[in-house]
Amino acid sequence: MTVTQLPQPTDRRVRVWFGEHVIADYTAEPAKAILYHAGMTRRFASLRITIESVSAAVDEDAADS
Repeated sequence: MTVTQLPQPTDRRVRVWFGEHVIADYTAEPAKAILYHAGMTRRFASLRITIESVSAAVDEDAADS
């Protein structure tokens, strides 16, 4: 059985972009998100990597649909 937690308003969403395509999407509490962002920045130095609040990401996704 998989337990899925709903994102908290304080959580951050990290995305790794290849052009206009998201190739990695990670949501976690701020401290873990910052560590993930740092790791992805080292791993994918030439790609755009964004970090934003979950509420901003939800608003953006709603506008896209």
